[in-house]
Amino acid sequence: MKRISYRKLGLLGALYFAQGMPYGFQAKALPIYLRASGVDVMTISVLEVLALPWLLKALWAPVVDRYGSERLGRRKSWIIPMQVGLVLTCAVAAFVPIQGHLPLLLGLVFLMNLFAATQDIAVDGFAVDLLEPHELGGGNSAQVMGYKFGMLTAGGLLVWMIELIHWQGLFLAMGALSLLVLGVVLLTREPRRVEEGTNGKRLSWAELREQLRAALLLPGTGWMLLFIGTYKLGETMVDVLFKLFLIDAHFSASQIGQWVGTWGTVASLLGSAAGGVLATRMPLLGALALASCLRVFPLGWEWWLALHGPTEAGVITATIAEHFFGGVLTTTVFAFMMSRVDRRIGATHYTLLASVEVFGKAPSGPLAGFLYSKLGWSYAEVFLLGAVLSVAFVGLLLPLRRRASAPLSTAPTV
Repeated sequence: MKRISYRKLGLLGALYFAQGMPYGFQAKALPIYLRASGVDVMTISVLEVLALPWLLKALWAPVVDRYGSERLGRRKSWIIPMQVGLVLTCAVAAFVPIQGHLPLLLGLVFLMNLFAATQDIAVDGFAVDLLEPHELGGGNSAQVMGYKFGMLTAGGLLVWMIELIHWQGLFLAMGALSLLVLGVVLLTREPRRVEEGTNGKRLSWAELREQLRAALLLPGTGWMLLFIGTYKLGETMVDVLFKLFLIDAHFSASQIGQWVGTWGTVASLLGSAAGGVLATRMPLLGALALASCLRVFPLGWEWWLALHGPTEAGVITATIAEHFFGGVLTTTVFAFMMSRVDRRIGATHYTLLASVEVFGKAPSGPLAGFLYSKLGWSYAEVFLLGAVLSVAFVGLLLPLRRRASAPLSTAPTV
């Protein structure tokens, strides 16, 4: 068996860690910060708009793929300035008070997400260039775990230390960690690939567009996009309502925070690591099928708890199992996506697939809320639908088996 380069995995993990911090802060820490400072609930409720760069990044992915300095590095040409921008916005935000300057602070958080999302495009392309086929499992495990650690750090660990470091210290810590990652990038030499049919020349806009069109028209691509866009639909429907179900079942907020926020996050990270091992040791479609099937069991368990009444042991076990197998599945899906990417347009192609994954699970929360609050479904009925959808989507893997599992372009590094 070929050996995996742990230096590559460490580098990718560090980059994705830096990218996870802005969204983790915006999603977890910023609402607490604003509410503690007296900002009204309505203003806080629309903060998701600050994450728009993550939803729309596919629009400028071709620019990131097309331009870059060969001397500095095609991907580093974008990673370095985006990382510098992230360091600077964190540093400036540390000295912006909320009172009288809320728009400026929110604008800085938006810029953090913009820099991180744009860097994510370049880093995805960098990962496509850097990883060999046998390294995809480990590489995508580093990707998912690094991003989750970044979210956990900015949205959890630094908030936990807030009485010691205060909010200014939180921003400065984010900036310092980003600066550390920037130093690692500056010391890294970017590999140069010569892909099939390019003769070492950069693709023109027309060639890039035609290459992307050809990749999307390959047989089986429609089934692949359908699977990527729907594999999390049922799971996310259950996740959105499960915490509300526990509150209505009279569990305390501290219990739910400990079980879901802490133990669930740890289980998710362990699952992401296990997913990387699974994707390395098995054919990717086989790993996907196994992970998809295992993910169904904790969803069914949560339905059973809603139907018959939750117990503390049952909730803890179901939560840990669901987060663990969800982490396994996410990593194997990302490895599968990367295996289908045309390396000649790596950043654009992978970002497009990742955007399908994000947009695909976006309707889950509103759909679950609509079924429960407007149509009068019970928690058990919504959870059952989520489990059934997760079983149904396993069937989408069958058409994918008819496609060759080899990557689109696997030219060697030179």
